Order: sequence, then C-alpha cells, then structure tokens
Amino acid sequence: MTGTGLPMTVPAPDLPARIRIHEVGARDGLQNEKTVVPTEVKAEFVRRLAAAGLSTIEATSFVHPKWVPQLADAEQLFPMLGELSDRGDVALPVLVPNERGLDRALALGARRIAVFGSATETFAARNLNRTVDESLAMFEPVVARAKEAGGHVRGYLSMCFGDPWEGAVPVAQVVRVAKALSDLGCDELSLGDTIGVATPGHVRELLSALNEAGVGTGTIGVHFHDTYGQALSNTLAALQHGVTTVDASAGGLGGCPYAKSATGNLATEDLVWMLDGLGVDTGVDLGALTATSVWMAEQLGRPSPSRTVRALSHKE
Repeated sequence: MTGTGLPMTVPAPDLPARIRIHEVGARDGLQNEKTVVPTEVKAEFVRRLAAAGLSTIEATSFVHPKWVPQLADAEQLFPMLGELSDRGDVALPVLVPNERGLDRALALGARRIAVFGSATETFAARNLNRTVDESLAMFEPVVARAKEAGGHVRGYLSMCFGDPWEGAVPVAQVVRVAKALSDLGCDELSLGDTIGVATPGHVRELLSALNEAGVGTGTIGVHFHDTYGQALSNTLAALQHGVTTVDASAGGLGGCPYAKSATGNLATEDLVWMLDGLGVDTGVDLGALTATSVWMAEQLGRPSPSRTVRALSHKE
C-alpha cells in the first residue's frame, strides 16, 4: 500500500463524535450488477463487511425476482447470515416492496425492514407503478405490521434533490412525502440523491425544512450518489447539520437501475477516509474494508471505482 494507509487526523469541532454507516453494497450495490453473484459470495461479502466493523449491513431485498433477478436468492441468503444476526451487534436490514415481501422477510426472522418510496410522481410511476400517494397507501400496512412484529422500519425516499424526468425537485414536495413516511411510523428516513445532483446548500435547506416540519435530525439518514463528485461534500454538510447516519456502499458499488444517468453510491472507503481525518468515529477498520472491496472486485472481474480503494491497494 502507498503511504501509511491512514490520513492525518485533525478533528473538526462542529461534527458528531460518532456516526453510523448504513452499508448498502450487498443490496443496493449488487442489485445493479449485470451478472448474478453466487449466493455464497454474497454471504461471504456480508461477513467480511461485518468483520471490518460495519454494524448495519443491508443484506438483500425481498422484491419479486422478475424485477431484480440479482437478488432472487433472498430466501437462501438471509438464513446463511444467522450467525451475524444472532450476535446482536450487527443489524441486517432487508428491503421489502409490499406486504408479500414483508411476509417473506418476517417468515425468515427479519426484524429490520426498509420500504422504498419516491418524492416524485414520474419515478413513482416508473419504479412502483403507482402515484406517490398510492405508494404511501401501499406502505401503510407494511410499516404497521412490521412495527407490530417488533421491527424497526426505515423509509427510503428517492429523488429528493433532482429527478431525470422532472428536473429539480421542490423542497416542499420532498418534505410532504418525507413527513408522510414519518407519520406512517417509519423509525428512520433515508434521503436519496438518486441521480447525484445535490449540492451542500441544497442539502442544508432540505434538512432545515424537514426540521421545521417536525422531522427530527436524529431520524434522518443521507444517501448520496457521486455523479457530479459531490457525495462527500454533501455528506459533510449533512454532518454539520447534525445527521449521524450515512448510507454508503463498499467499493462504490451500485447506482440505480431505473435512473440511467445515476452513477455509483458514495464509496464507504472514501467516507471512512474523510471521517478518520476529521476524527469522527465510525468503528470501521479501513484496511480491512479496503481488502474486502478488493476481494469483491475480483469476484466481479473489474476494479473498484472507489478512489480510496484504488489508492490504498496500489502496489508500488
């Protein structure tokens, strides 16, 4: 590896002491691969991510195989991760699109559930085949039943900053849908910059507007894509606002199959490098995480798009 493999730490006074990384590589990342990754490789990927110190790892999606064939093995994969879920210090959320998906997830003992909504009508129609309000009505029994089962529910909200068909998305529009998801009973909201067009001022404005509408910062996570190279600067703006949950994908895997202009998620290694330098605790071993992404890139047959992975794994 080049250099020391660790940045110089210069703490910033206006940031949280610790943040939780919501690792999405095993679900959001792999669902965008052209080839289907073997189930055992997926399971090993999750185990290695946990060994690197990640405490929240989104494992899979109980969506119909017709729509996301890459995750058609959810019933096979989730039981293979039983030793992790039994430990108690690693959460393994799963995405469910509707009540049928929830039934499948609950039957396997999943208790951390996520639903996936849209802030815009066009994306809701293309991704969910429903209007925004119809999708909220579909989520209502999913959230209620998951909560009745003692579960924790995350609400993903896509297209929070821009939509490839509708353009810039009004802040008030995003706030309305986010507040509705919160009112359904979601424990946490993940604000998605699905096509990567957000900038720091836009991030701050949306977070402030959500607070004014009664959505607390402590219930908000952020999910940035790096299409225009803004993911880290947007994340920093969110942390300065007080956000302590950040979505990221090991090795920078993933994009969005329904938004053709979207590039990969914020790479977890790039995030950890920045946070290590700022003195923000993540609990993640950057060397172990980088090695995991190098291993996964080998399984996929192509190099990781993460700049930090490339820098740390480069041989002189």
